[in-house]
Amino acid sequence: MTKIKICGLTRKEDIEAVNCWLPDYTGFVFCQSRRRVTPEQAALLKADLDLRIKAVGVFVNELLPSIVKLCNTGVIDVVQLHGDESEAYIRELKNQISCPVIKAVRVQSTEQVQKAEKLSCDLLLLDTFQKAEYGGSGKTFDHSMIPFLEKRFFLAGGLENNNIAQVIEKYNPYGVDISSGVETDGMKDENKIRQIIQTVRSLECK
Repeated sequence: MTKIKICGLTRKEDIEAVNCWLPDYTGFVFCQSRRRVTPEQAALLKADLDLRIKAVGVFVNELLPSIVKLCNTGVIDVVQLHGDESEAYIRELKNQISCPVIKAVRVQSTEQVQKAEKLSCDLLLLDTFQKAEYGGSGKTFDHSMIPFLEKRFFLAGGLENNNIAQVIEKYNPYGVDISSGVETDGMKDENKIRQIIQTVRSLECK
């Protein structure tokens, strides 16, 4: 069963929408982004989040104590590292928390992904490379660069209702990560969230 992550929640309305349609994960962005939330905002949103949904905190080159605090206070259940974090950084973080760690890879080559698979993170997230951005571009990348991976991975970058079934059937990711693909005018759209979750869930019946 392909896991679904709806990333970049910022409003109470977003929480209400995901509580209704129950993706497996939601994402709170703590790095520089138009979807950025403060720890205080995230805590309020998490308090209303259905317990069946895991909250992922998205960070770029963040100081470790900030991440550890969000894990220890239960604001986030999973850590997603979307910057230039090293193996040493990941190991030190994992020594301090019990939450799973996802390492994002802004894919530029097959070899890059194969190298990332050796990191001590629990999962990978394969996203589109944009020189000036760490993520959230809403653009796809050349999926033919994805090698066979033993490590579970999320697939991100430009996924929306009209392409997500084809991508899942071809590359069989552990999960899919959607943000701009469920937005209208820069805001999360409950109808698009419903549609994409129903599309992914329907694949389980085939």
